[in-house]
Amino acid sequence: MLRTHTCGELTAENVDQTATLCGWVDRIRDFGGVTFVDLRDRYGVTQVVFNPAHTKAPAELVDKLRSEFVIKVDGAVGLRPDGQANKKIATGEIEFNADQLEILNACKTPPFVPGQKDLPGEEIRLQHRYLDLRRQKMMDTLVLRNKIIKGMRDYASDHDFIDIETPILGRSTPEGARDYLVPSRVHNGTFYALPQSPQIYKQIMMIAGYDRYIQVARCFRDEDLRADRQPEFTQLDIEMSFVDSDDVTGLIDGMMEKLAKDLLGVDLKLPLPQLTYKEAMTRFGHDAPDLRFDMEIVDCTDIAKKVDFRVFRAVADGGNFVRGLNAKKGTEKYSRRGIDELTKMVQDDFGAKGLAWFRVEEDGSLFAPIAKNFKPEELDEIKARMNGEPGDLLLFIADTWEVSCKSLYSLRKRIGAEMELYDPKQMHFSWIVEFPMFDYDPNEKRWVAMHHPFTAPLAEDLDKLESAPGEVRAQAYDLVINGYEAGGGTIRIHDSETQAKVFGLLGMSDQDAQERFGFLLDALKYGAPPHGGIALGIDRVVMLFGGLDNIRDCIAFPKTQKARDEMTQAPNVVEKIQLDECGIRLKTPLKD
Repeated sequence: MLRTHTCGELTAENVDQTATLCGWVDRIRDFGGVTFVDLRDRYGVTQVVFNPAHTKAPAELVDKLRSEFVIKVDGAVGLRPDGQANKKIATGEIEFNADQLEILNACKTPPFVPGQKDLPGEEIRLQHRYLDLRRQKMMDTLVLRNKIIKGMRDYASDHDFIDIETPILGRSTPEGARDYLVPSRVHNGTFYALPQSPQIYKQIMMIAGYDRYIQVARCFRDEDLRADRQPEFTQLDIEMSFVDSDDVTGLIDGMMEKLAKDLLGVDLKLPLPQLTYKEAMTRFGHDAPDLRFDMEIVDCTDIAKKVDFRVFRAVADGGNFVRGLNAKKGTEKYSRRGIDELTKMVQDDFGAKGLAWFRVEEDGSLFAPIAKNFKPEELDEIKARMNGEPGDLLLFIADTWEVSCKSLYSLRKRIGAEMELYDPKQMHFSWIVEFPMFDYDPNEKRWVAMHHPFTAPLAEDLDKLESAPGEVRAQAYDLVINGYEAGGGTIRIHDSETQAKVFGLLGMSDQDAQERFGFLLDALKYGAPPHGGIALGIDRVVMLFGGLDNIRDCIAFPKTQKARDEMTQAPNVVEKIQLDECGIRLKTPLKD
């Protein structure tokens, strides 16, 4: 070993001991010929002192030091002078009096210094990811990631799960997001697909009798990206036999309780609260609501049917909805200009026709330009329904169910953040259950699976599978943390007859179903037990536990929102011989 200690290890207990440290030069300060260097590695920072009166290191060598040089120093541990201790770091009581210095590697002037406060844009940092990864925040996040994965694995091991690897190169079974395809050289004209999840493999493990499976699985989806999505991601994949929904959610309850306690010092009350999908959409407009604060959606459609205000009444009489939010004390935050900005958001982002509003005055009356269109008793009924009090701002969307949900959800989320209605460090865990099994796609004119086509319906809705598929609820459950879906799972269909029936409802002919999923349909005929599971998005869990806003900040080498690796410049053009070996001809010719 080149070093005897790390840069976060030496304390007052090591005073007068000799040691060897290695690391990166973080900061350099020169005080009248005495040079102070903050030496950094992933364990911490140690202040190294080069005093010409004591060090054997040549002054010209010390003068060469610059930020991010990699160096080795030999010396002895001493106490810092009185009043100069730094209580913010573990090594803050000592300084390292350097005797010898060796420059292990120089560093050319970097585009940014990891320790600087004002960082460059994300593109520059991703291009030079090796520098960005040296930042303490990045190191802390990746250490947290390691602890979360270890905690998950340990918890699963304590509950008799077996860690089993499933293939990366598999069969393309298009249903949902697009696959990443891998051409086969050996079988020209055929392709593997990178797994969107190990879903079918883990179900087959249950059929094989392995009872409890777990895997930290790498998954791939060729879909449009957002701040909390990546084309390749990591999930904790779990499957269990002879279980129902409560067994799976109960297991994850315990896992989240342990992780929250061990890593955040947060005590969770179990069982975690549950909302049905219908409740979540009615009360919050979204299937992953942020429950760290109140402000629920209030339906005023019945009132709108009675008022003279034509906008409200026409919407209500047309079978659509008038729903609103009460931003408590919102008049203090939102001026007329602020309300105009909220209006523009719901119009531009969600196609809402507008945003109606009332301000609750000090005398309890409702003020708004549209108030003249309402009778006093109608205003009183609206105020009572909305629980309006002086200083409140009442906001209304009059539109379709979909537009009202999306608009009011977004308004609630924005107002909650702007009015600081919750502590950003607060954590809230909940479940959304009983999702619709199917969603109708008007473009393709067919039903599509809300979760995936292997999801079992609730037993009481099984008889509606063919007669009223839109009313069928699924044995599905999503874990929601702070308004983000952190994981999702279902109880699976375990008989081939029901599975074939679901494939048919999704528009697959018997021949298509056999071609795509014949191996699964066959396997279900050989004694498949009732089974179910869940996948937790590890990247997203780390993002939430680390208090981050961007999922790229908790992945060592992420892709951009255009699915590009700025550091390696992937994806890249390959050589023609590689294409020829796979029997591939490009529509877009290769560049010279």
